[in-house]
Amino acid sequence: MRILTTFFFLLILMASSFAQDKRPMTPDDVAAMKAISNAILSDDGATIAYALRVQADPKVENKPASSHLYVYDVASGNSTAFLTRASVYGLSFRPDHNSLTFRGRLDGDKTTGIYEISLNGGEATRLVDHATSIQDYDWNSDGTKVVFVATEPSDDKKSDLPYQPEIYEGDLNYSRPWIASPGEKAQLLDVDGNTEGAIWSPDDSRLLMSVSTSPLVDDHYMRQQLHVYDVARDAVICSVDHEGKMGQYCWSPDGSEIAFIAGADINDPVAGRLFVVSTGGGKPTQVNKGYQGAYEGIEWLMDDKINYLSSKGTASVYGTIAPDGSGNSETALKTMSIATNDVAPNGTMCMVASSPEFPGELFYSENGKIKRLTVSNPWLDDIAMGDQEVITYKAADGLEVEGVLIYPVEYDSEKKYPLIVAVHGGPEAHLDNGWLTGYSYPGQVGAGKGYAIFYPNYRGSTGRGLEYTLTSQGDPAGKEFDDIVDGVDHLVEIGLADEDKVGVTGGSYGGYATAWLSSRYTDKFAGGVMFVGISDKVSKWGTTDIPNEEYLVHARKWVYEDYDFFLKRSPVYYAGQCKTPLLIMHGAEDPRVHPSQSMEMYRHVKSRTDTPVELIFYPGEGHGNRNSTARYDYNLRMLAWFDKYVKGEKS
Repeated sequence: MRILTTFFFLLILMASSFAQDKRPMTPDDVAAMKAISNAILSDDGATIAYALRVQADPKVENKPASSHLYVYDVASGNSTAFLTRASVYGLSFRPDHNSLTFRGRLDGDKTTGIYEISLNGGEATRLVDHATSIQDYDWNSDGTKVVFVATEPSDDKKSDLPYQPEIYEGDLNYSRPWIASPGEKAQLLDVDGNTEGAIWSPDDSRLLMSVSTSPLVDDHYMRQQLHVYDVARDAVICSVDHEGKMGQYCWSPDGSEIAFIAGADINDPVAGRLFVVSTGGGKPTQVNKGYQGAYEGIEWLMDDKINYLSSKGTASVYGTIAPDGSGNSETALKTMSIATNDVAPNGTMCMVASSPEFPGELFYSENGKIKRLTVSNPWLDDIAMGDQEVITYKAADGLEVEGVLIYPVEYDSEKKYPLIVAVHGGPEAHLDNGWLTGYSYPGQVGAGKGYAIFYPNYRGSTGRGLEYTLTSQGDPAGKEFDDIVDGVDHLVEIGLADEDKVGVTGGSYGGYATAWLSSRYTDKFAGGVMFVGISDKVSKWGTTDIPNEEYLVHARKWVYEDYDFFLKRSPVYYAGQCKTPLLIMHGAEDPRVHPSQSMEMYRHVKSRTDTPVELIFYPGEGHGNRNSTARYDYNLRMLAWFDKYVKGEKS
């Protein structure tokens, strides 16, 4: 008996020593993180091509991450680097050619072209060139022709003056569709409007195109329409009668029908509903109407079965459904977040997915069994991580709200912890129960510093059906942000969070929430970090590149119809009572939420209070930071602000 007792004591010591050997995650780890961003599966299910996102060292150069090409052989289990000296996008297996193609710029290219590389290895060659960068492309069935989208060459009408002004939303370059055979001159197709994308029909006689009314971002969101184009006649022969945000689209295997993902109507904030329509055009039929989730990806590989990827609450779902809505069969992954998936005709599937323990990795599914294929960050085994779980709570009006909670590392249920609330943007977005650590999300770095991190999917979030998504319309900063406060109160009531040590952060609409909660609910928050956020709903409408989207799917009324309403839903209206120390950060070139929004919040808090407030601009950045040093700097500043004002640590 003594021997057994000694053995178990040694096991406990070993486990304790193992836990102590692990270290907390740091901003340097976040800056070094690799993640797989996309993967495609060959038709025979034997080969997977994928892109690995590799960040630049922020202490060496400030530039975006690179996207490197790898090929995985399913039979051998070997992964081979095919191209790591440049970034690749738009991966595709070229039919009947034993090769891969991608969009990219190599060897000093001035424009993005289509490159090809043999699956046997070797150098990539530029297969399709064009005067302007190719944005999207699709091969016909035998890989002899490609349809691609590229902007028209710019018609420079510069004067002889030494100074050239910019014309706001003027001189727009339309994207047009072209057909080319490698090595031959491309043919411009006769299609009005701004072409967003095009795919071949199964018999190569037609193209399915998504076309917006203009190159404006607003029209990209709200004014896309599907057209069927006849190649021989060089003409659009019919159109799909539908209004609303547009997502993915595909042909049925026999070419008689089209499936697409879109908004339910022009007022639906998200392209998350599934439709089927005849290739003769007309009014589509919504499939599985009332689905309590959001469709995110589709592939139609069998006449009676559409494969799909969706979200339900915080879970990722993949499944199949008949075109008439019958026979729905799905699998929910509650501790994995699927970013993309690709299904082969034989039913095998590859996925890019994350979990609470790691960012995007490659997975393979055969006969319902899912296998992880890659480990891009082996050093994560040395990181001490906080547990992560989905929580639900009741809002003040009784609505059930979901969120994801990361516990502090070495959590003790007898203690109360400082809390950081991380609010997602949109608001037509949501967070799955996957990897939730990034340059602007505290995640496991915050957990390693002793914080609990809370990600609320407040009303208006996606993934819970159309009705839930619509609950925030016409009520900006109303019950949607009250849901966040109710979530904080819930975590305080169960004894997890210290009510005197609560911070809030978020970007875009999450930045709006941060500014609102730091001013309107200032007594509840000890520190705020606002990123590319809204502070003045009146001036925001006049300075954004999506004013119609704002009206149609968010506000549901024009600013000039009720100035008083929008002013009182603006954080600047309450800035005079702000006691929450506020760090404001913004991309200097942001077209979505103009940097003036951050300037207004800064000036109001600075002039009307004695509350600490700082404003940081990132030159060259837009609606979110793309470059390595800008991301790293943001992460350091965010965490330092919370340590100082939420934890109360001295600098």
